[in-house]
Amino acid sequence: MTRTIKLGAFLPGGGQHIAAWRHPGSPADGATNFEFHKQLALTAERGLFDAFFLADNLSVGLGGREGGNAKIAGFEPVTLFSALAPLTQNIGFIATSSTTYEEPYTVARKFASLDLLSNGRAGWNVVTSAGDETARNFNLDVQPAHADRYSRAQEHVDVVKALWDSWEDDAFLRDKETGRFYDPSKLHDADYRGKHFSVKGPLNAPRSLQGHPVIVQAGQSEDGRKLATTSAEVIFTAHQTLASAQEFYRDIKSRVRAAGRLPEHVLIMPGVAPFVGRTEQEAREKYDYLNSLILPEDGVALLNGLTGGTLDLSGYPLDGPLPHSDETEGLKSRQTLIRQIADEHGFTIRQLYQWVATARGHYTIVGSAEQIADQLQSWFENEAADGFNILPPWLPGALDDFVDLVIPELQKRGLFRTRYEGRTLRENLGLPRPVNTWTTRARVIADAAE
Repeated sequence: MTRTIKLGAFLPGGGQHIAAWRHPGSPADGATNFEFHKQLALTAERGLFDAFFLADNLSVGLGGREGGNAKIAGFEPVTLFSALAPLTQNIGFIATSSTTYEEPYTVARKFASLDLLSNGRAGWNVVTSAGDETARNFNLDVQPAHADRYSRAQEHVDVVKALWDSWEDDAFLRDKETGRFYDPSKLHDADYRGKHFSVKGPLNAPRSLQGHPVIVQAGQSEDGRKLATTSAEVIFTAHQTLASAQEFYRDIKSRVRAAGRLPEHVLIMPGVAPFVGRTEQEAREKYDYLNSLILPEDGVALLNGLTGGTLDLSGYPLDGPLPHSDETEGLKSRQTLIRQIADEHGFTIRQLYQWVATARGHYTIVGSAEQIADQLQSWFENEAADGFNILPPWLPGALDDFVDLVIPELQKRGLFRTRYEGRTLRENLGLPRPVNTWTTRARVIADAAE
């Protein structure tokens, strides 16, 4: 089968760019407007995207408290996707949930429910949730150390997967004649005991059409790469250059192979924020206009969050360089990336916040549909990406531009589907359906007895 680009659509209703809500073509209440999210989901499905993706914050963070940032308040993703699933047919729904502040049983249950409601189109984006502001919403004064968050995350994922295997695929008989609702021999406890969790099980939700939700992960630090190697099926990542993306891609694929997994079963999808025009000049005008809507205090607040929260840039001249800041326990890879962007380009504080205002360190491309497609094709064909998480800077306009202009160009080049391949998110991503571990164990025992 011909390898084609996979595409996620990262569509926060308030837009990606910190000033997106001020765009005259965007609804000011987009972040909490359900009908608007419905429109976005249907547009993304018309564009044959694999999934609608949403990040999630458990606090008012990354500069949101200081002013005009539509990300300060919005829907909880699983709740939103549960409402959108019956209104769509093919597009997947990847929601973010925290391993640091949520318990495995409730995570397993809510994602299993979304998977059942959507007929096998759910995915779980595993995050460890950085920031002291978040910690203070969950009975802590400061966030746990980076290494501790990832140690807990690995256990958390292991417990969730064990709970998803509580019921074998054919456990439910529902035989009204005999009165047997299920086969007790095909119900299994998780019986997990580790450093961070002790969970008995079983889960009170059955397996779905796709087995269990797709596991997605976004960490780029060393701890993040270790977690991705053992657990992730899709990896969202942020890179500014082809060389950086290639290093990450090759490293992860090598680690996955060494861990005994098939590299093609772990898809790497860098984030890309496209400003699309019918000409490069038109695209540049869209970029410049959106940046003109940034209030300086909002740009500074965004950088304060992305640089770890230890440096208050409000006292520094906007047209001066980014001062040094110490690394914190949160968003380590993003702190490094922001510093790298500032140093490599020689950006002032103003230029830096304009650069990251769209996608907070993800790759921003400004150009015609052909130029955008050229960049995506280059990364896809040169061991940098299996696909991309598309971050339209404002909504709905930038999503419409991508669907109406870039998708047809990718299709013309044979790089993207012209119809959905299957019913489930796994089928469309080309990922295998996981076999229940208890079913596998029973088969091994039966084969040994013959």
